[in-house]
Amino acid sequence: MGLFNVEVSISNFERPERRITLDALVNENRFFSILPLSMLRDLEVTPSGQQNIRFADGVVRSMNIGLVRVQIDDREAPTQVMFGEEDAQPLLGRLTLNGLMLVVDPVEERLAPMDIINA
Repeated sequence: MGLFNVEVSISNFERPERRITLDALVNENRFFSILPLSMLRDLEVTPSGQQNIRFADGVVRSMNIGLVRVQIDDREAPTQVMFGEEDAQPLLGRLTLNGLMLVVDPVEERLAPMDIINA
């Protein structure tokens, strides 16, 4: 499991000039990336839907999700993110990593390009 931070740029999907750069925790065991609600509001990202999410304590909650653009180094892709609580740590999950075609190198604690993709 990868648990380390990377620098990532997040922008409004429809208005990419609305952009922030931040450090986010990489956690490939989480499906959705998570950003604090205030950060998504600052980017003017609006919820596009809701998804039931089971948290580590077993509680299931309906959470807002929205579409953003994410960039790490020279890779950029659209991805859905979960609207987190105000104190939520920015987190990059599996959906975002797959969209960027990146994998976790747990030994070097870094993201690496996918070498081979199965059809």
